[in-house]
Amino acid sequence: MKPARKWWSPRPAGRTSVELTAPLEVRGAARRRVSVYLPPHYDPSRLRPYPVLLALDGQTMPQWRLAETLDDLVGTGRIDPVVVAAVPAAADRSEEYGTAGALDFAGRGRRARAFQDLLAGLVLPTLRESYHLACDPAHTGIFGASLGGLGAFDAAWRRPQVFGVAGIFSGSLWWRADDAGATAQQASRIAHRLVRETQAKPALRLWFEAGTRDETADRDGNGVIDAIQDTLELIGELEARGFRCGPELAYHQMEGGKHDAATWARALPEFLLWALPARAD
Repeated sequence: MKPARKWWSPRPAGRTSVELTAPLEVRGAARRRVSVYLPPHYDPSRLRPYPVLLALDGQTMPQWRLAETLDDLVGTGRIDPVVVAAVPAAADRSEEYGTAGALDFAGRGRRARAFQDLLAGLVLPTLRESYHLACDPAHTGIFGASLGGLGAFDAAWRRPQVFGVAGIFSGSLWWRADDAGATAQQASRIAHRLVRETQAKPALRLWFEAGTRDETADRDGNGVIDAIQDTLELIGELEARGFRCGPELAYHQMEGGKHDAATWARALPEFLLWALPARAD
């Protein structure tokens, strides 16, 4: 899909951000405003292009303290300078942030494929026209929280030729096809099934976070809240497919962590340090 040129006009909006107005209309995807966070001392003439991350639920990135965190980690040389595009959610985010290959038991996720088409086919190409960004999947990532975490995982898993890194914060990995009871709910989790049924192991690096106070639900009564159990069991499926803990797979459990932006802001540096280790130019 060839992006239309000049579909946004950069406008300075602070020391580390540029705000862009974009008519993001791709097969039903809603129009929205995208913010681009540039690292300190961004240099378009730098020899090595910058890695790029897409942040889902981009409207919440001020609460995640994204710009301040980038300033700190890049400024102190702890991560590779990175450009982050914050893509806000549509009014009904459950339609875009589901799984592109299957609706959930309530029929949600109908626009997930169109939204992933928008990210891969319009947002990233246009960013690369405007900024000095890497084009390879190893230096292209996506992250999000809750349903945005599910959406980030699904987009990366289905499009490893586009995204090589994904961060899943408190991911809605409970997303399931059957809600009839605890056994059916557990057996029909769509992300877990997707991993089991994919033939070839994709070239991905995956980082997960869950908080011990993410929720109180424990559908099978085993004393582990579903947010943690669903995450650990998905990691188990990934390990069974050959993913290695450390370089390809990481899990960060937040003691006392809740299902909120304050917790994800605390976890964000851990993700960035793992995803973007500093490299010498």
